[in-house]
Amino acid sequence: MNSWDAGLVGLLVGTMGVSLLSNALVLLCLLHSADIRRQAPALFTLNLTCGNLLCTVVNMPLTLAGVVAQRQPAGDRLCRLAAFLDTFLAANSMLSMAALSIDRWVAVVFLSYRAKMRLRDAALMVAYTWLHALTFPATALSWLGFHQLYASCTLCSRRPDERLRFAVFTGAFHALSFLLSFVVLCCTYLKVLKVARFHCKRIDVITMQTLVLLVDLHPSVRERCLEEQKRRRQRATKKISTFIGTFLVCFAPYVITRLVELFSTVPIGSHWGVLSKCLAYSKAASDPFVYSLLRHQYRKSCKEILNRLLHRRSIHSSGLTGDSHSQNILPVSE
Repeated sequence: MNSWDAGLVGLLVGTMGVSLLSNALVLLCLLHSADIRRQAPALFTLNLTCGNLLCTVVNMPLTLAGVVAQRQPAGDRLCRLAAFLDTFLAANSMLSMAALSIDRWVAVVFLSYRAKMRLRDAALMVAYTWLHALTFPATALSWLGFHQLYASCTLCSRRPDERLRFAVFTGAFHALSFLLSFVVLCCTYLKVLKVARFHCKRIDVITMQTLVLLVDLHPSVRERCLEEQKRRRQRATKKISTFIGTFLVCFAPYVITRLVELFSTVPIGSHWGVLSKCLAYSKAASDPFVYSLLRHQYRKSCKEILNRLLHRRSIHSSGLTGDSHSQNILPVSE
């Protein structure tokens, strides 16, 4: 194993570890907090989290084994099943992010959010993402197998007479999953950013009018207010950039590589193929932080879970201490 292979193995192992821990923590927060579960976005987050966990425990280990062994890591049936999951989970992940962006657009643009986005509406959207994502692997059962370029069980075609059909299918798959989700992300989040900036301007006008009226206000307080205005404007831009940027950085290299592989005669290096696949897997590790764990409700739920665990541990340790103390006293009393 050369240094490139060792680096790819280390990247895969690190991605698997972070993805498993972070997505499991999101799932614990969802199970622990009734307030989070009552909200419509919880269904989108649950769908995304379960998909990430399934990818982490099935597809990532097989790709890791494929990189190490430099061959198909499992039997044909298991590899075809993993390829089915790989195709479904990739499309479902992209469409789930698009659904989350639509939810945030509804929350920002419409004042009557609870009337516009109910749990039933969220469940229908999740059902559509599943139906949409299942369509592709279900219609490509003969094209599921081990692809040496990506060291993964995924979409592949070994027959030259099916090259054109496979190219059309692959182009349609990425257009209706990656490109569609990217367009939805851009349209919804740019609209959210526009509305957020409009509200920031209104708040800034009110703040400036207040500062003008409070002529005796200390300069340091006034400076902090102006600084807060600037941070508020930048915060919305950073969030939108993170949502769209992580989507592009993680999925675009893999999608572009798949398309170039079909229509280019220039051979693609196996290390780049595996690296692009690792970047696609890294979305499973970044999603919990981008969409969940950095939000106030999830941080609060994490603190409550931690406090409960520490409280139980302290009670358990104090109980053990009390038992040992009583055992030490009894012989003396006799």
